[in-house]
Amino acid sequence: MKVESVELKNMAVRTSQYPDDNKPEFLLVGRSNVGKSSFINSLIARKNFARTSATPGKTQTLNFYFVNEMYYLVDVPGYGYASVNKDTQKKFGMMIEEYLINRKNLKRVFLLVDYRHKPTEDDLLMYNFMKYYNLDVTIVATKYDKVGQKERAKCDKLLNESFDLKDNDNIVLFSSVTKKGREEIYSIIDKCLSTK
Repeated sequence: MKVESVELKNMAVRTSQYPDDNKPEFLLVGRSNVGKSSFINSLIARKNFARTSATPGKTQTLNFYFVNEMYYLVDVPGYGYASVNKDTQKKFGMMIEEYLINRKNLKRVFLLVDYRHKPTEDDLLMYNFMKYYNLDVTIVATKYDKVGQKERAKCDKLLNESFDLKDNDNIVLFSSVTKKGREEIYSIIDKCLSTK
Protein backbone atom coordinates (compact mmCIF):
# COMPACT_ATOMS: atom_id res chain seq x y z
CA MET A 1 0.00 0.00 0.00
CA LYS A 2 1.48 3.31 -1.08
CA VAL A 3 0.40 6.27 1.03
CA GLU A 4 -0.24 9.12 -1.37
CA SER A 5 -2.01 11.51 0.97
CA VAL A 6 -2.74 11.97 4.65
CA GLU A 7 -4.57 14.69 6.52
CA LEU A 8 -5.50 15.21 10.16
CA LYS A 9 -9.14 15.79 9.36
CA ASN A 10 -10.89 15.95 12.74
CA MET A 11 -9.94 16.31 16.40
CA ALA A 12 -13.03 15.29 18.30
CA VAL A 13 -14.26 15.03 21.87
CA ARG A 14 -17.89 14.21 20.99
CA THR A 15 -19.91 12.43 18.31
CA SER A 16 -20.98 15.62 16.51
CA GLN A 17 -17.30 16.32 15.72
CA TYR A 18 -16.62 12.96 14.02
CA PRO A 19 -16.24 12.80 10.23
CA ASP A 20 -19.63 12.18 8.60
CA ASP A 21 -18.45 10.68 5.29
CA ASN A 22 -18.89 7.07 6.47
CA LYS A 23 -15.39 5.99 5.35
CA PRO A 24 -13.87 2.87 6.97
CA GLU A 25 -12.08 3.50 10.27
CA PHE A 26 -9.31 1.72 12.17
CA LEU A 27 -8.98 2.44 15.86
CA LEU A 28 -5.56 2.68 17.56
CA VAL A 29 -5.46 2.09 21.31
CA GLY A 30 -2.60 1.56 23.74
CA ARG A 31 -0.75 2.82 26.78
CA SER A 32 0.48 6.39 26.74
CA ASN A 33 4.14 5.52 26.10
CA VAL A 34 3.68 2.51 23.81
CA GLY A 35 4.60 4.34 20.59
CA LYS A 36 1.27 5.10 18.91
CA SER A 37 2.57 8.25 17.20
CA SER A 38 5.61 6.37 15.88
CA PHE A 39 3.28 3.61 14.67
CA ILE A 40 1.11 6.13 12.81
CA ASN A 41 4.12 7.90 11.30
CA SER A 42 5.53 4.57 10.15
CA LEU A 43 2.23 3.52 8.54
CA ILE A 44 1.73 6.80 6.71
CA ALA A 45 5.45 7.06 5.79
CA ARG A 46 5.79 10.56 7.25
CA LYS A 47 8.41 11.58 9.79
CA ASN A 48 6.63 13.73 12.36
CA PHE A 49 3.06 13.95 11.14
CA ALA A 50 1.65 12.47 14.34
CA ARG A 51 3.63 14.30 16.97
CA THR A 52 5.61 12.14 19.36
CA SER A 53 6.02 13.66 22.78
CA ALA A 54 8.50 13.28 25.62
CA THR A 55 5.48 13.67 27.88
CA PRO A 56 3.15 10.66 27.70
CA GLY A 57 -0.57 11.42 27.84
CA LYS A 58 -0.45 14.35 25.39
CA THR A 59 -3.29 13.13 23.13
CA GLN A 60 -6.56 14.32 24.67
CA THR A 61 -8.88 14.09 21.67
CA LEU A 62 -9.88 11.47 19.11
CA ASN A 63 -7.64 12.27 16.13
CA PHE A 64 -8.93 11.19 12.72
CA TYR A 65 -6.12 10.79 10.17
CA PHE A 66 -7.58 10.53 6.65
CA VAL A 67 -5.34 8.30 4.52
CA ASN A 68 -5.40 8.15 0.70
CA GLU A 69 -8.90 9.66 0.83
CA MET A 70 -10.05 6.09 1.57
CA TYR A 71 -9.99 5.42 5.32
CA TYR A 72 -9.25 6.87 8.75
CA LEU A 73 -6.72 5.92 11.39
CA VAL A 74 -8.33 6.99 14.65
CA ASP A 75 -5.89 7.72 17.47
CA VAL A 76 -7.38 7.93 20.97
CA PRO A 77 -5.89 9.08 24.29
CA GLY A 78 -3.47 6.58 25.82
CA TYR A 79 -4.36 4.78 29.01
CA GLY A 80 -2.47 3.80 32.14
CA TYR A 81 -0.45 6.96 32.60
CA ALA A 82 -0.20 7.86 36.30
CA SER A 83 0.04 11.66 35.96
CA VAL A 84 -3.36 11.88 34.20
CA ASN A 85 -5.85 12.37 37.02
CA LYS A 86 -8.79 10.03 37.65
CA ASP A 87 -11.44 12.46 36.35
CA THR A 88 -9.55 12.91 33.08
CA GLN A 89 -9.07 9.13 32.73
CA LYS A 90 -12.81 8.65 33.26
CA LYS A 91 -13.57 11.30 30.63
CA PHE A 92 -11.23 9.55 28.15
CA GLY A 93 -12.96 6.22 28.88
CA MET A 94 -16.40 7.71 28.23
CA MET A 95 -15.14 9.38 25.04
CA ILE A 96 -13.81 6.06 23.70
CA GLU A 97 -16.97 4.19 24.71
CA GLU A 98 -19.14 6.79 22.98
CA TYR A 99 -17.05 6.29 19.84
CA LEU A 100 -17.38 2.48 19.99
CA ILE A 101 -21.15 2.64 20.42
CA ASN A 102 -21.65 5.04 17.52
CA ARG A 103 -19.24 3.91 14.80
CA LYS A 104 -20.73 1.32 12.48
CA ASN A 105 -17.87 1.96 10.01
CA LEU A 106 -15.16 0.82 12.48
CA LYS A 107 -13.41 -2.08 10.72
CA ARG A 108 -10.74 -3.19 13.17
CA VAL A 109 -8.87 -2.25 16.33
CA PHE A 110 -5.09 -2.12 16.56
CA LEU A 111 -4.17 -2.60 20.23
CA LEU A 112 -0.55 -1.57 20.77
CA VAL A 113 1.46 -3.24 23.53
CA ASP A 114 5.17 -2.98 24.37
CA TYR A 115 6.91 -6.14 23.12
CA ARG A 116 9.65 -5.75 25.75
CA HIS A 117 7.30 -6.24 28.70
CA LYS A 118 4.52 -8.53 29.80
CA PRO A 119 1.17 -7.02 28.78
CA THR A 120 -0.24 -5.00 31.66
CA GLU A 121 -3.58 -5.44 33.37
CA ASP A 122 -4.72 -2.32 31.49
CA ASP A 123 -3.76 -3.97 28.17
CA LEU A 124 -5.81 -7.05 29.02
CA LEU A 125 -8.76 -4.94 30.19
CA MET A 126 -8.66 -2.97 26.94
CA TYR A 127 -8.60 -6.18 24.89
CA ASN A 128 -11.61 -7.54 26.81
CA PHE A 129 -13.36 -4.18 26.47
CA MET A 130 -13.00 -4.37 22.67
CA LYS A 131 -14.25 -7.98 22.65
CA TYR A 132 -17.30 -6.89 24.66
CA TYR A 133 -18.20 -4.82 21.58
CA ASN A 134 -17.46 -7.83 19.30
CA LEU A 135 -14.63 -6.02 17.53
CA ASP A 136 -11.81 -7.75 15.65
CA VAL A 137 -8.47 -6.92 17.24
CA THR A 138 -4.86 -7.02 16.05
CA ILE A 139 -2.35 -6.92 18.91
CA VAL A 140 0.59 -4.82 17.67
CA ALA A 141 3.72 -5.57 19.71
CA THR A 142 5.79 -2.40 19.31
CA LYS A 143 9.53 -1.77 19.89
CA TYR A 144 10.46 -5.23 18.56
CA ASP A 145 13.87 -3.90 17.48
CA LYS A 146 14.77 -3.12 21.10
CA VAL A 147 14.72 -6.82 22.10
CA GLY A 148 17.78 -8.99 21.43
CA GLN A 149 17.53 -12.30 19.57
CA LYS A 150 17.99 -14.34 22.78
CA GLU A 151 15.12 -12.64 24.59
CA ARG A 152 12.54 -12.90 21.82
CA ALA A 153 11.31 -16.43 22.57
CA LYS A 154 10.50 -15.33 26.14
CA CYS A 155 8.70 -12.19 24.90
CA ASP A 156 6.71 -14.24 22.35
CA LYS A 157 5.66 -16.68 25.08
CA LEU A 158 4.50 -13.89 27.44
CA LEU A 159 2.55 -12.25 24.64
CA ASN A 160 0.81 -15.43 23.50
CA GLU A 161 0.03 -16.60 27.04
CA SER A 162 -1.33 -13.23 28.16
CA PHE A 163 -4.02 -12.85 25.50
CA ASP A 164 -6.74 -15.42 24.97
CA LEU A 165 -7.14 -14.49 21.31
CA LYS A 166 -10.54 -15.00 19.71
CA ASP A 167 -11.30 -15.89 16.08
CA ASN A 168 -10.19 -13.20 13.61
CA ASP A 169 -7.73 -11.73 16.15
CA ASN A 170 -3.97 -11.88 15.63
CA ILE A 171 -0.58 -10.58 16.78
CA VAL A 172 1.82 -8.53 14.63
CA LEU A 173 5.40 -7.92 15.81
CA PHE A 174 6.22 -4.35 14.90
CA SER A 175 9.13 -1.92 14.75
CA SER A 176 8.81 1.65 13.56
CA VAL A 177 12.61 1.69 13.21
CA THR A 178 13.11 -1.37 10.96
CA LYS A 179 9.53 -1.27 9.53
CA LYS A 180 9.03 -4.89 10.60
CA GLY A 181 5.31 -5.71 10.56
CA ARG A 182 4.31 -2.72 8.45
CA GLU A 183 3.40 -4.79 5.39
CA GLU A 184 1.32 -7.10 7.61
CA ILE A 185 -0.64 -4.11 8.92
CA TYR A 186 -1.14 -2.84 5.35
CA SER A 187 -2.49 -6.22 4.25
CA ILE A 188 -4.91 -6.31 7.21
CA ILE A 189 -6.16 -2.83 6.26
CA ASP A 190 -6.41 -3.84 2.57
CA LYS A 191 -8.40 -6.94 3.47
CA CYS A 192 -10.81 -4.92 5.62
CA LEU A 193 -11.26 -2.35 2.85
CA SER A 194 -12.03 -5.01 0.27
CA THR A 195 -14.71 -6.74 2.38
CA LYS A 196 -17.97 -4.87 2.67
